[in-house]
Amino acid sequence: MNDVKHRILYEDNHLIIINKLPGELVQKDKSGDSTLADAVKDYLRVTYNKPGNVFLGIPHRLDRPTSGIVVFARTEKALSRMSALFKQGDGVKKWYWAVVDRLPEFTNPLIIHHVVRDAKKNKSFAYASARKNSKEARLRLSIAGASKSYYLLEIELLTGRHHQIRSQLSAMGSHIKGDIKYGSARTNKDGSIHLHAHRIEFIHPVKNEPVVITALPPKDPVWDYFVSQR
Repeated sequence: MNDVKHRILYEDNHLIIINKLPGELVQKDKSGDSTLADAVKDYLRVTYNKPGNVFLGIPHRLDRPTSGIVVFARTEKALSRMSALFKQGDGVKKWYWAVVDRLPEFTNPLIIHHVVRDAKKNKSFAYASARKNSKEARLRLSIAGASKSYYLLEIELLTGRHHQIRSQLSAMGSHIKGDIKYGSARTNKDGSIHLHAHRIEFIHPVKNEPVVITALPPKDPVWDYFVSQR
């Protein structure tokens, strides 16, 4: 795992925000693989000479193959307040970039589906109308770029459902590069998908001041092309 010190986007006594690499686990799962949270704890322990177990709260997560902005809390107070912000409809504004194989068909930028999670398959399915156990999923969509083979979408995520962006785009016939679980023709060699948490805005839970963070996607020919066109 790369040194997180070089991927810190924001740090104070309450929060530390990291640009996650694709393939990194945010927190432990059944795989037992090392996690981004563990790496951040090690950084804090060494940098601030903290003995024993370092507190690090996780108010939200990104899927393992996804890259981009992850917010961690350094105190119990910051964790409880950040968790509350993430649960509010407009407490934290989030924008993602997605590289897709074809453009979804839409006329209204506000896209609404009803998402059903299948825990056994670790997959979600998006439908046009409500289904049993479905939850409403909303996002705002715009076309941000195009190359010979792919399109760049910018997505404002308005709700936080399981695999929301991946399932909603798939339901619209648009597949994120590398995301074979949701219809991409082939994997990326490193197991990543071209979905990146690009921008986040919120009011600091302790300082009560605006925080605006942006993060570049990982280095890769496709991402590099779209970044160069911005």
